[in-house]
Amino acid sequence: MPHFSANLSLLFKELPLIDRFSAAKNAGFDAVEIQFPYELPAIQLAEALQRAGLPLVVMNLPAGDLLGGGAGLACVPAQQAAFDGALQEALTYAAMVRPLQVNVLAGRLAPGVTTEQAWACLVANLRSTAQAFGRLGIGALCEAINPLDMPGFLLNTPQQMLELLAAVDHPNLALQLDLYHMARQGLDLPTVIRQLGEKIGHVQFADCPGRGEPGTGELDFVNARKALQQVGYDGWLGAEYRPSGEPHL
Repeated sequence: MPHFSANLSLLFKELPLIDRFSAAKNAGFDAVEIQFPYELPAIQLAEALQRAGLPLVVMNLPAGDLLGGGAGLACVPAQQAAFDGALQEALTYAAMVRPLQVNVLAGRLAPGVTTEQAWACLVANLRSTAQAFGRLGIGALCEAINPLDMPGFLLNTPQQMLELLAAVDHPNLALQLDLYHMARQGLDLPTVIRQLGEKIGHVQFADCPGRGEPGTGELDFVNARKALQQVGYDGWLGAEYRPSGEPHL
């Protein structure tokens, strides 16, 4: 049986974040994930998880100005000190809330930075993240995001993800596969899943187009699920969609 996690950054947004944990539990989810949980003090998040009896599957490292249209931190050489600070903040936070994995958003190519410079910066930052969280027994992830929704994002395709993983070359780094971001680029999901195979560390989903719940778009979830089973993926499936009604399983 698949295990579903509710992404509390998109689901149950009519509630304060602190109240979304019990809502996810009541809706039938087995776990939660949060893009950026830092608005809650770590002790409050840990207590909310304990009350709901749910594990925290994934959270992101702080990403600077990325969601505001900026380049973020992880692939910007001039932001190295800020990335190091974000890593330390996430390590301190994770030591208390104990996520299973953390995700690093690669970011956009910054003005005046070559692709080669951005890539080298990202590789080094991912390696240090994988090493640091490995000491806590927490996995590290990196994901591709489609360039239509986030123009200029450094990491888009499965091939780029595989090249990045090989360049970092650390056993504690895996790939976060977002089915929506692949479908948004017109890629065939079973082919992508077979291409990434055992390197997939976490899966997120939303329908495409629209990023709504399954059934609101054209994404073939049945064949995607079959492909995941065929490559031996038995991890969490993160519901990271914009619900048109009340989320449920």
